[in-house]
Amino acid sequence: MIVIPAIDIKDGRCVRLRQGRMDDVTVYSDDPVAMARHWLEHGCRRLHVVDLDGAVAGQPWNSAVIARIVAAVPSIPVQIGGGMRDAETIERYLDAGAAHVIVGTRAVEEPAFLVENAGRYPQRILVGLDARGDRIATRGWEGVSVAKSLVEFAAWSAQLPIAGIVYTDIDRDGMSTGLNVARTIALAEAIGVPVIASGGIGTLADLEALRDAARGSSAKLLGVITGRALYEGTLDLREGQKVLDAR
Repeated sequence: MIVIPAIDIKDGRCVRLRQGRMDDVTVYSDDPVAMARHWLEHGCRRLHVVDLDGAVAGQPWNSAVIARIVAAVPSIPVQIGGGMRDAETIERYLDAGAAHVIVGTRAVEEPAFLVENAGRYPQRILVGLDARGDRIATRGWEGVSVAKSLVEFAAWSAQLPIAGIVYTDIDRDGMSTGLNVARTIALAEAIGVPVIASGGIGTLADLEALRDAARGSSAKLLGVITGRALYEGTLDLREGQKVLDAR
C-alpha cells in the first residue's frame, strides 16, 4: 500500500473541502504544480488529482493546470478525476500522460459508458465510488444513485478490465476522523480488484488501523488517499509510507 497525496483543484488553486461541500473550502496553495513537486520531493509514489470544478460542471475546468502537474512529475503515476464524462476527455488526459483516469458519475449513471471505455483503455480506468453509507453519490456529490448499492456496483465493475476502485466515505472526507476501515476492507474483499481508500485520514494511527485490519485479509488495497492531514501537518508523508511498508 502507498500513501497518495491529494491535489484537489478549485479555481486553479489547491484546496480541500469538508464532506465534499463546495462552500466549505480551505485553500492550501495558489500553485498546484509547485505542490505536486513538493510531494514528489517528499517521497510521493503516486498523485491523486481532482478537478473539483469539473466534477460539478461535468466537463474539464482546470485541465491546463492539471496537464502542467502531469508534466512536472513524469517519474510517478498521476491519477486524475473530476468531470470524466465523455470519451474525448478521457483520451485527452491519458494522451497528456496520466497513468489513470477516474470515472465516477457517468459510470454509475450510464454503465455502458464504463464498459466501452474500460474495453478501449484496459487497466487505465479507475472507477470512483463516493458513498454516503451504501449509496453512491454523483455529480460532485450533489446527487445520489439508487440503482445499485456500493458493493453491487463495485462487484459489477470488477468484472471489467478496470485498474481498480477508488472508494471514498463522504461523511469522513476532509474531517480527519479516520477511515471507515471496516467498510473499506469488506468492499475490497467482496470485489477482488485493487481498492484505493479515501476519506478521513488524520494521523499515523489511522494508517496503522488500516494496515493491521488488512493483515490476513484477502483485500487488495493499493493505497490510501489523503490531503488535509498532509497539508496541516498531522501526518508526515514519509512516516506514513513507512507504516504501510511495514505491512
